[in-house]
Amino acid sequence: MRLRTRQHQIAAGLAALGLTLGLAACSGDGDASSAGTDASDRLDNGDLSSISIGIHSGWDEGIAVSHLFTVMLEDEGYEVETGEAEAGLVYAGLAGGDYDVNFDMWLPSTHSDYLARYGDDLEQLGVWYDDAKLTIAVNEDAPIDSLTELAANADLFGNRLVGIESGSGLVTVTQNAVIPGYGLEGMQFVTSSTPAMLTELQAATDAGRDVAVTLWRPHWAYNAFPIKDLEDPDGLLGDAEGIHTITSTGFADEFPEVSAWLEAFRMDNELLYSLEDAMFGSYDGDDYGPVVEKWIADNKDYVDTLTR
Repeated sequence: MRLRTRQHQIAAGLAALGLTLGLAACSGDGDASSAGTDASDRLDNGDLSSISIGIHSGWDEGIAVSHLFTVMLEDEGYEVETGEAEAGLVYAGLAGGDYDVNFDMWLPSTHSDYLARYGDDLEQLGVWYDDAKLTIAVNEDAPIDSLTELAANADLFGNRLVGIESGSGLVTVTQNAVIPGYGLEGMQFVTSSTPAMLTELQAATDAGRDVAVTLWRPHWAYNAFPIKDLEDPDGLLGDAEGIHTITSTGFADEFPEVSAWLEAFRMDNELLYSLEDAMFGSYDGDDYGPVVEKWIADNKDYVDTLTR
């Protein structure tokens, strides 16, 4: 199984935050009649600006959907740029106009702090996935089934809970609610990156060792590793959430055609896991374009509905 590192992609995302894209209007007067104008016609006329998609590093559902829309929008005649960075930097970039679109705002809980901070400069276009869940996962043969049992059995897991990026909503919830709520202060909470967490999960699986990690659904790791979620009887990780598509302010006026597609976008578990597996499971590389193009060809009936 392949575990990816994204240092170069993260660096590119950070660099993208220093650049402000000069976005021109899709039409000269911006009236309602421009919404039906074909993208390729606008490109031929030199009126079509680049759309920039900001992607949270390590959040594979957002990476997958972002690359899906990159290929789709390019097929429709749009120019698309992508950049990866830590979630907080992406939201700051969206609020500042450095990015146009993000597909990975978890609400009402995980990214609520970012919404409170930047919400006046963002637009929500709707929920494309409605059963997202933060989790603490362990190997499926671990002798515990609930977070209430973890503290008493911490030594089985090397007294370690392996997290992801320190600025993520998942880490914040774990630090502020889960650890004090379930008495896990005696465990070392390791935060680094999602690829590092997956590397440790892989190593523990190969060694037959008990391991506890922060994770979330949807994630391809549930297909790749023999793991289970620990029950959260006190609900400290929060209820199931919706994953929202958000844009910078003014995006709908500038790109009414794309905005309408994003508002209507929905994806179920079967399709999402299929796309993630194609990109991250059976493919060893980071040039996702050809992989996504093949997935689109294999799922043409679904994809055709996204730009109607």
